[in-house]
Amino acid sequence: MKKWIAACIIIVPLLEWYVFLQMIDWIGGWNTLFLLIVTSLIGVVMMRFEGRKVLEDTRALIEANQPPGRKMLDGLCVFIGGIMLLLPGFVLDVVGFTLVFPLTRPLYRNILLKWIEKRMKKGSITIYRP
Repeated sequence: MKKWIAACIIIVPLLEWYVFLQMIDWIGGWNTLFLLIVTSLIGVVMMRFEGRKVLEDTRALIEANQPPGRKMLDGLCVFIGGIMLLLPGFVLDVVGFTLVFPLTRPLYRNILLKWIEKRMKKGSITIYRP
């Protein structure tokens, strides 16, 4: 896991810098800066809207005495996507939008479910029931 984090810390900024320079060449410096600001603002609005929706759906499931597992993973996806949208960069914005957007979020949720299931089988994640 530490190797993945180290790789992301090195690769993501280099990739973002490359894409940023390509965008400057393609649409110009001021337009690139404006686009970064606009995508961050749109991302904040989407994150707030989708976050509220996920919270309401989770509360409804809890009140109906149903487990909110998938909705909680949706909430995690919205949270991570929102952080990515706040950070400057086009690659992070694309991934952040797909995490926040409800039609593409199940792709990430399924990956998270498989990761959690794998960790539970290994015994590295333990669930305590009250």
